[in-house]
Amino acid sequence: MPDISLTTVVLLCLAALAAGWIDAVVGGGGLLLLPALLLGLPAGTPAAHALGTNKAVAIVGTTGAAITYARKAPVDVRTAVRIGLAALAGSSGGAFLAAGMSTEVLKPVIMVVLLAVAAFVILRPSFGTTPKPGPVSRRRVLAAIGFGGLGIGFYDGLIGPGTGTFLVLALTAMLHLDLVTASATAKIVNCCTNAGALAMFAWQGAVLWQLAGLMAVFNLAGGTLGAHTALKKGSGFVRIVLLVVVFALVASMAYEQWGA
Repeated sequence: MPDISLTTVVLLCLAALAAGWIDAVVGGGGLLLLPALLLGLPAGTPAAHALGTNKAVAIVGTTGAAITYARKAPVDVRTAVRIGLAALAGSSGGAFLAAGMSTEVLKPVIMVVLLAVAAFVILRPSFGTTPKPGPVSRRRVLAAIGFGGLGIGFYDGLIGPGTGTFLVLALTAMLHLDLVTASATAKIVNCCTNAGALAMFAWQGAVLWQLAGLMAVFNLAGGTLGAHTALKKGSGFVRIVLLVVVFALVASMAYEQWGA
């Protein structure tokens, strides 16, 4: 366990709980969890340790959410696994390159990503409200494997935050899913990306296992609860949560970066 205060540990566990809920509902729990780790870990801690610990925590909550969704949502598990295997390869490559990345590079990148997500959702109010009828073409499935798997998987290993949200958006657009089904599918894919990235970070010795284990318990509780909430409330609720989370985090990180 790193040398941090009990108060900080408690706050990190609460952040893990909230991040698990957010990630299960709409993806992007890392947008809360990773900044919390970057702030909570002692000064001088390499950014790779925050990234690796984030993956060790997130994979537990994501797995819990994926199991909850798979039991109740109409998920095409075969397609999700195919995308997930491509994502595992992509995330492993991204994680391999992430070791030299500094914290100062991460924060502005995360803010730009958040604003891009918000703009897309606002400009497309009907996006993901209902699934389109009919089978999905092989071309669209291959595009989802290439972009949603390899591309977003690589981003997940390299930086991480927002991966679940990007997967939800990509799967909704490419496979004609509603937001709830896309969230369910994204959880299965995200399990694979987390596994690939975590394996690489663990190999590099960049995971704080004791802290991650404690936070993972809270993340699992949040992820399971979030999946139940999304299934009950539907796509309209998922969209609202997405926008609220994005704008709150942009404001918070912008103040931290440039505020007084």
